[in-house]
Amino acid sequence: MPRKRNGEFAGNKAYLPSKPCAVCGRTMTWRRAWAKTWDEVRYCSERCRRNKHAATTPETSRDV
Repeated sequence: MPRKRNGEFAGNKAYLPSKPCAVCGRTMTWRRAWAKTWDEVRYCSERCRRNKHAATTPETSRDV
């Protein structure tokens, strides 16, 4: 079993940072591929990135 060193990841994914997706709200867990850009990661998938305007634009309700 890997030893934990000063709060670093030691094989247990529960200690990895996470944050919600800006579009769907799904929790994203830190990945090594995002190590250098973790502060800039906002979307969980390509689909959410394409639909980013849906989250920022308020829906207009039409009462017909």
